[in-house]
Amino acid sequence: MAGVLEGLRVLDFGRYIAGPYCTTMLGFLGAEVIRIEKRAGGEDRFVYPLFYEEDGSEGSGSMFNQVGVNKKSVTLNPASPEGREIVKKLVATADVVVANLPAPSMKFLGLDYESLCAIKPDIIQTSISTFGPEGPYAERPGFDGIGQVMSGAAWFSGTTDGGPVKGNAPYIDFGTAISSAFGTLAAIMHHRATGEGQEVGGALLRTGLTFANSLLMEQAVTQINREPSGNRGQTSAPCDIFPTTDGHVLTHIVGGGLYKRWAIMIGEEEQWMNDDRFQSDQSRGDHRDIICQRMADWCATRTTTEVIDLCAQFSVPAGPVLTPQQTLEDPQVAAMGDLHSIDIPGAAESAPIMGPPFKLSKTPGTVRHRAPLLGEHTDEVLGAIGYSATELDALRKQQAI
Repeated sequence: MAGVLEGLRVLDFGRYIAGPYCTTMLGFLGAEVIRIEKRAGGEDRFVYPLFYEEDGSEGSGSMFNQVGVNKKSVTLNPASPEGREIVKKLVATADVVVANLPAPSMKFLGLDYESLCAIKPDIIQTSISTFGPEGPYAERPGFDGIGQVMSGAAWFSGTTDGGPVKGNAPYIDFGTAISSAFGTLAAIMHHRATGEGQEVGGALLRTGLTFANSLLMEQAVTQINREPSGNRGQTSAPCDIFPTTDGHVLTHIVGGGLYKRWAIMIGEEEQWMNDDRFQSDQSRGDHRDIICQRMADWCATRTTTEVIDLCAQFSVPAGPVLTPQQTLEDPQVAAMGDLHSIDIPGAAESAPIMGPPFKLSKTPGTVRHRAPLLGEHTDEVLGAIGYSATELDALRKQQAI
């Protein structure tokens, strides 16, 4: 089945996650995505290596193999005169250009919107940065963690005695990638309706502010100055991670109906439902330590499986805290069918790579092929825009590709 973006050409100048996964989302929907990278390969190819080469160097990494699916790889030196000419010819054939590079680098490489429009007036340019193009921090570099700590999220997830906590899962990077892909799709729709291109801007801090907006809004209006509470929720209870006899579980109770089912489950409905301190979500959140201690005591005498089964019986939301290996073995993960077993050249085992984080009943996103080897499609792509085999050999000798 053809993807909804089949026939769309995307040039991916991204690195690591925010830029590359934005184009991965477009690739899931059928777009032709061409990753442009330096001749030696980007450092992002080797994060979490899946194997090691015979000389001990790091092989292809899991992060790249996730964000690189469905893509082609072209190597070139865009700073060389020959490389710049190749970029211009590629841009002339493209519909979308995506990059998460600092603004000065974008300008130097001719990837800024003005330069791209001079080549192709209806181009869509998606640029992703840490702080956006305005403000005192506009030209500062950054990664996922910057968005976490500057949005207030890392502070709020910490504890008063243990300090702030940054999440190891790069949710700011992936959130920025997905929102940038959403914006790019809107720009594609506009182009199809009008023939006009436009700029699309994503920023890590903007994503962080979006995710933390309710906390920021409450602070601005009420000056409440909440203190961090780690895993424990503050606007309802019991919401926390609780130890069991053989692991941990998380429960998240919101709303009077769920709270009542929780009270029935632990066998103390009258006590917890009739106490004036626990009559709303916020009042339960204000007295969370009392409620969470009761839940902690209840979980402490049961196995993880017993807690999860009882919560399911009473329709109380709960989930086990899984190790990565346990996640891979979980029957629900298997039933969802979102992990695709892909052979990676050099790796001893196939890798479970996530498909699109959404489902479409008529035009599903697909994983069509593995991430590309370095420069695997250079000759194919450049040959299609007019470079002969002789010219490609000359460009290699000039270290332009």
